Amino acid sequence: MKSTAYIAIAFSLLIGLPASAVADSGDIVVEDAWARASIGTNRPGAAYMILRNTGSDPVTLVGLETPLAMMPDIHETTTDLNGVSSMGPVGEITILPGESVSLEPGGMHAMLMRLQTKMVEGETFPLTLNFADGGTLNVDVPILGIAARGPEG
Repeated sequence: MKSTAYIAIAFSLLIGLPASAVADSGDIVVEDAWARASIGTNRPGAAYMILRNTGSDPVTLVGLETPLAMMPDIHETTTDLNGVSSMGPVGEITILPGESVSLEPGGMHAMLMRLQTKMVEGETFPLTLNFADGGTLNVDVPILGIAARGPEG
């Protein structure tokens, strides 16, 4: 594990995040992973996090996997000039060296369609990030309250 990952984990513990909210695989560090609880399984869920590329080459996220949802995908919410919001898949996300990409409410996010179980506050679920080079990164995503606005509250 790289020293940046140790620093990220130490920082997460200092500010009160569970260690599972930070994951590291090679050049990608995932920080502040979280999701909101769901009312049931009839509506999609979403997961949020920061993806940081600590390496010297671009890294491309090409897909997601989780036993929680049959159709996980990266989506983005956009708003047109008339104030009408829409959401759709973004495909691949390339993260440049030294850069980060935020998956956050109202922007890009991990959309969890066709939930297999209810997302329950206080539980976690595994999310696998798949990269173009064949690498994967497993993240344990904590499920916060249904009205949560992020891991800090």
